Amino acid sequence: MKLKKLTPVQLLVLIYFVAAIISSILLYLPISHQPGVHITYLDALFTAVSAISVTGLTVVNTADTFSPIGIVFLMVMIQFGGIGFMTLGTFLWMATGQRIGIQRRKMIMLDQNRSNLAGLVRLMRDILLLSLLIEAVGALMLGVYFYIAYPYGLNAFAYGLFSSLSAFTNAGFDIFGNSLMDFSKDYYVQMVNMVLIVAGGIGFPVLTELKDWYFSSNRRNFRFSLFTKITVTTYFVLLVGGAVILGILESQHFYADKSWHQGFFYSLFNSITTRSAGLATMDINDYTTPTQLFLSFMMVIGASPSSVGGGLRTTTLAVVALAIYSYGRGYRHIRVFRRELLEEDVRKASVVFATAVMLVSFAVILLSLEQPQNRLMETIFEASSAFGTTGLSMGITPDLTSAGKFTIMLMMFIGRVGILSLLFLLRKQSPPDSYHFPREQIIIG
Repeated sequence: MKLKKLTPVQLLVLIYFVAAIISSILLYLPISHQPGVHITYLDALFTAVSAISVTGLTVVNTADTFSPIGIVFLMVMIQFGGIGFMTLGTFLWMATGQRIGIQRRKMIMLDQNRSNLAGLVRLMRDILLLSLLIEAVGALMLGVYFYIAYPYGLNAFAYGLFSSLSAFTNAGFDIFGNSLMDFSKDYYVQMVNMVLIVAGGIGFPVLTELKDWYFSSNRRNFRFSLFTKITVTTYFVLLVGGAVILGILESQHFYADKSWHQGFFYSLFNSITTRSAGLATMDINDYTTPTQLFLSFMMVIGASPSSVGGGLRTTTLAVVALAIYSYGRGYRHIRVFRRELLEEDVRKASVVFATAVMLVSFAVILLSLEQPQNRLMETIFEASSAFGTTGLSMGITPDLTSAGKFTIMLMMFIGRVGILSLLFLLRKQSPPDSYHFPREQIIIG
């Protein structure tokens, strides 16, 4: 099939697929490994898909397996996957003086989960500049601190750069060998990582609007979009609510012998990291089963649209919740922040929500068949983490069978590309309906 005949969504999916294959070859090369270390091609492919989808699930230990060259390869993959291939592609097109036509604009729109073509080139420029600025500030703050507070020497700045990139892109990869568990009592490192995770997961349109507000000459009358209002509200309700619920669930268990500030930071960090980042300051197995199930739910929700994260996204949950409330109250329209939601957006949210539930359920069933030795909670947690491109695990990832690895890779890929893009692959160009059948009601519920 010629590339010109492919639809924008098919081209976008093909780009991510080809990127994963090329990345897997790079990670499979001997120069990417530590001396005496060899990994299978399937493990290299799994790591590449995890990096491109900025998930962080790994079947090998990153620090012990990959050489400095391999780590650099990983960082490039994480950067590409985090801010989107079309963002960097737009920058290259602009730098080389190429025209950004309608086909490329449609691909940008799909990659960033936008609903219209207006202002996309400016958005890509803002995303790239803001991302690099935030990552640089984070790298400086962490690198200098690592150099002063820990015996890392000049490696501290490399650790700071990798950690900042991994946190902002919500990739969840770590260079220390045990994520951030060595910093479970270092609240400075945790705070910087949490700010970076939120900055990456809250959505690029929110960041660009905040930038426009900051540089506006009339901040008092600046009007934020409905998307930003719903996104920020939902994101922080989930963040604060998640931390509170974790504190309640574990108050008599894992937190029972912990100080108040330890319990607070464990709850806050896990409420943030489960939304798509996957960094860990503790072993998730230390939590009780109800808490692990709650964290799985948080991972399925994921980050905000047009962000570095995956999952069904915050606005999807918000619209579905508003639709349920409005229907229960008998309202004909869904109103929020003195605006009415479009029926098309409500329909999209319902489809995405239902598809996400079915995909995760199907993945759990497949993994249960492929990995019968694992507990159901471990399987649910793994599938949720892959779909939400989170990267947290209860420890079963290295023991996945070949079939189990392919299942998780598929979930990570779908989580990064997005459910709507997946569904758009099924669409065909068809003429408008020339007739309608008689309508008839059915019994629901």
